[in-house]
Amino acid sequence: QLVYPHDFRLTEKEKTSICYLSFPDSYSGGLGDTQFSFRLRQAGASRPSPFQDDGRYNREAPLTLQREASHYFGYVYFRQVKDSSMRRGYFQKSLVLVSRLPYVNLFQCLLQLIAPEYFDKLEPCLEAVCNEIDQWPPPVPGQTLNLPVMGVVIQVRIPSRVDKPGSSPVKQCNQENLLPAPLVLPSVHELDLFRCFQPVLIHIQMLWELMLLGEPMVVMAPSPSVSSELVLALTSCLAPLRYCCDFRPYFTIHDSEFKEYTTRTQAPPNIVVGVTNPFFIKTLQHWPHILRVGELRMAGDLPKQVKVKKLAKLKTLDTKPGIYTSYKTFLHKDKTLIKRLLKGIQRKRPSEVQSALLRRHLLELTQSFIIPLEHYMASLMPLQRAITPWKNPPQIRPFCQEDFMKSLEHAGPQLTCVLKGDWLGLYRRFFKSPNFDGWFRQRHREMSQKLEALHLEAICEADIVAWMKDKSEVEIVDLVLKLREKLVRARCQHLPVKEETLQRVALYIDTIIGSLPEDLQAVLHH
Repeated sequence: QLVYPHDFRLTEKEKTSICYLSFPDSYSGGLGDTQFSFRLRQAGASRPSPFQDDGRYNREAPLTLQREASHYFGYVYFRQVKDSSMRRGYFQKSLVLVSRLPYVNLFQCLLQLIAPEYFDKLEPCLEAVCNEIDQWPPPVPGQTLNLPVMGVVIQVRIPSRVDKPGSSPVKQCNQENLLPAPLVLPSVHELDLFRCFQPVLIHIQMLWELMLLGEPMVVMAPSPSVSSELVLALTSCLAPLRYCCDFRPYFTIHDSEFKEYTTRTQAPPNIVVGVTNPFFIKTLQHWPHILRVGELRMAGDLPKQVKVKKLAKLKTLDTKPGIYTSYKTFLHKDKTLIKRLLKGIQRKRPSEVQSALLRRHLLELTQSFIIPLEHYMASLMPLQRAITPWKNPPQIRPFCQEDFMKSLEHAGPQLTCVLKGDWLGLYRRFFKSPNFDGWFRQRHREMSQKLEALHLEAICEADIVAWMKDKSEVEIVDLVLKLREKLVRARCQHLPVKEETLQRVALYIDTIIGSLPEDLQAVLHH
C-alpha cells in the first residue's frame, strides 16, 4: 500500500516477496498483534546504500553485526482484529521495517512504538516518524546512541569488534540527564536464548554442531514469531564466529527460492529455513535435519524436551515435535549445563540470567574450537625479520590440514574444554563447511593487510638515499610507482598503518622524485 520514504526503490519482485513474508501463511487462530522477522535476497541490480560511510561501519562492527550487502532484513508488526466493516470480517495489516542491519531488538522495539499509532493515524504518523529517524546519528560501533521517536528516547549501545566476547554490555552512563528517562535496551540484537531454546535445551550441543558445520536445517514452528526467533537464535549460537551460510527466519511457499529449496534433484543448500505451513513437511521431507517445535511457553518447570527421532518417522501434517535427523554428535553431551539450567528454574532465576548462562556456555564452546585454529593460522605468518624494505613482502604459508591436526596433540581444545569426544572428526567435517571457508578468508585477508602494513613500516625505517646511490633512473622510477601504488592501496583498504607512517612514505616519494632530472620529475608529478 505504501512505502516510506517514497524515494526508496524496491523492485516488483522484492515488493511481492515482502508482501507474502509480512503475513502468517498458516492459520494461527491467534487474534491480536504479533511480531516476527524475515530475511530476503535482494533482487535486481545492487543499489547504493543511503549511508556512505566508506565501509567504516563494517570494519569496526563485530562480524556477526555487519551490514548485509545482498540481503534485506524485514521486521514485521502484524495486527489481526475482528472488524465487521471489512469484507472478510477482520482488520489485517502489517507494518514492516526494512534494513540491512540485523538489529532485531532495536527495530522490533521501534515497531512496538510506531505500529499501533500507524494503524490508528495512517500516513501522517509515518511521515512524522521518518522525519525523526532522519535526524538519528549513524550507528557507530562502540557508541551509545540516544534515538528520539514519538516522545520516547531509545537508548542503545552499538557493539564493536574490539569488545571482549562474552563481556556484559557496558553500563550505559547518562551524561545528559534525559527527560523523559530513556527506554534503555540492554542489547541491540541479542535474543532471549533461554526462551528460544526452551524445548531443545538438552540438544543444544547437537544444534551447535549442526550450525558449526553449516548443515541444511528446517525449523517447523506454529507461528512466524517462533520460527524467526528460533532461526535467529540458532545462527547466533556460534558467536563470535560468523555463521556464513544462508538463513531465512521465515519462509513461505510463495518465495522465489521455493523451487530451489524443495527440488529433490540436488542436495539441499547450506541454509537454515524457518517455516510454519504444514505443507512443508511434505516438500522438505528429504532434508537431513528437521526441527519441529510447538508454541513457546515460559513455564515454571523445564518445558517438555523434544526427542531425537529418525527421519522416517516424519509423518505428514500431524508430525509431533522432535528433531528428525540421523546425525550422530562428535562431542559428548554436557550434563553440567542442563543441571545448572534446571537449578535456575527451581530457584526461579530470571530468564535473562539463564540466557546469559547459555550464551556463556556456547561462547566457551566456540572459543575452545576456534582458538587452536587461530594459533595455527598465526604460525603461518612470516617472521618480521623476513620483511625487508626493497623486496615484496613474503607470502603467508599455506594452511595444511594435516599439520593443523598434528598441532592439536599439544594445543587442542582439550586445554580449554572439558568435553570429551571426537574433536578431530569435528574439525575434518568443519573444513568442508562454508563457515571454515568464511573464517579462513577473513583471517587471511587480515594477515595480508598486516603484512602490507609491516612492509610500509620497514620502508619508513630504511635509508632511502643510501639505496638510491647505485641505482639507475629506471629502477628509481619503478620504486616511485610501486610506493605510490602501496600508498593508494593502504588508504583505500584502510590498512592498520599509522597516519604518520603514510605521511613519511609520501615524503619519501617526493624526496626521490626531487633527486631525478627535471623532465622525469615533470612526468612523475603529472
